[in-house]
Amino acid sequence: MDTFALLLQGLSVAIQPINLLYALVGVTLGTAVGVLPGIGPATTVALLLPVTYKLDPAGSLIMFAGIYYGGMYGGSTTSILLNTPGESASIVTALEGNKMAKAGRGGPALATAAIGSFVAGLTATIALAFLAPWVVKFALAFGPREYFALMVLAFVTVSAAFGDSALRGLTSLFIGLTLGIIGIDLQTGQARLSFGIPDLLDGVEVTTLAVAMFAIGETLFVAAQGKRAPETVEPVRGSLWMSAKDWARSWKPWLRGTVIGFPIGAMPAGGAEIGTFFSYAAEKKLSKHPEEFGHGAIEGVAGPEAANNASAAGTLVPLLTLGLPTSATAAIMLAGFQQYGLQPGPLLFTSNPQLVWGLIASLLIANLMLIVLNLPLIGLWVKLLTIPKPWLYAGILLFATLGTIGANPSVFELGMLLAFGLLGYGLRLFHFPIAPVVVGLILGPMAEQQLRRALAISQGDVMVLFTSPISATLLALAALALIVPLILRVRGKGEVLAAVAADND
Repeated sequence: MDTFALLLQGLSVAIQPINLLYALVGVTLGTAVGVLPGIGPATTVALLLPVTYKLDPAGSLIMFAGIYYGGMYGGSTTSILLNTPGESASIVTALEGNKMAKAGRGGPALATAAIGSFVAGLTATIALAFLAPWVVKFALAFGPREYFALMVLAFVTVSAAFGDSALRGLTSLFIGLTLGIIGIDLQTGQARLSFGIPDLLDGVEVTTLAVAMFAIGETLFVAAQGKRAPETVEPVRGSLWMSAKDWARSWKPWLRGTVIGFPIGAMPAGGAEIGTFFSYAAEKKLSKHPEEFGHGAIEGVAGPEAANNASAAGTLVPLLTLGLPTSATAAIMLAGFQQYGLQPGPLLFTSNPQLVWGLIASLLIANLMLIVLNLPLIGLWVKLLTIPKPWLYAGILLFATLGTIGANPSVFELGMLLAFGLLGYGLRLFHFPIAPVVVGLILGPMAEQQLRRALAISQGDVMVLFTSPISATLLALAALALIVPLILRVRGKGEVLAAVAADND
């Protein structure tokens, strides 16, 4: 069956009335929470993960997709109006968008961000639909050793991509890997790191860890900051709609941002922030009005915002086809799949094609819903931004607690929620990335299982990992991803010391 037929089959699932309702609820909740200051898509998705717990798998994942895209949309609003990026990928949007808002052009800035996100999301989702089957065909050639090598590459790249230091990233990863060991070993039946506590025999719940690390940890971190200078919301003055000149200056950046963002988002070591910086640099170089950059150039909002949302669809390529998360939000989405016993990867496309293609089709519908929802309701989102921080974060704590109780009514689970929340606060305090912890918990047991299978097939010969061209290449790439940044950092320090010595002379 060709891609067109599969996509039409997915649309028949996505347009069922109940699934349309789930998508609408998802995009509304995702946008409403994502538009709040300081809350990025990863936190939004983690916070709302328990909401989908009682639904059927198809409805849950469709709502989840709506929450994902809604959170991505909502981040641009805080960046433009409050100069408060919810995540690193929204920083570039804030550079020009907030300048436009302060100049009374918040309406066109929000409009070009919303329309650019729609264009990029629609184009990238179609690209996802046509690219995914090719990746699946390649992935079906993988055996245990290739999968283990692929996960090692994911471990290294995720650890290096998040945070300022590869060492801190690897430390966070090993915390997650340690948490992944907890529970009964499926091969030997032995309890590991359970300390005689029955609740730990099933292991650590990914949902509990994700909500605690992202939502609780962020809340505690903000609360510990104390009182800051009062934030003022910039009013949206003038027309909400873009002028003909704004359209003329925006449509090319939308397309360029999509072309830049999608492939970078699909890379194992990609990330939306890389695409947004590339897009901003490209628009600044290609613009006919370079003097406006730094003072509110609309191209500086249109291009990066399109790149941001295109990369969001790009991250779903390795997630759905290989089961590998390349971003913090993708790691939370992987947890959403696993709460239904579903493992993203090539076999999911053959074992449950209705669910996969229904999810991909629902992304198209979610994009359309978001553009209809966001343009008329900008005034409402501005009012949400005025919620006092104590009320806002108290509500987050309440929502996270109730969600965890609903998913797993256990006093011990609430204790783990608090403990992991404190861990998340401590990691933020010392600038350790959060995402590798969740990735380690999810992929750690899978990597261990694949390694054991590979060694069992080879009767304990470790060299089997290097006899396959695919696994050897992936392990070599992992080594390069770890070594090259260290060499560059040492070289950079050497150049700085040399420059300082030359100045002293």
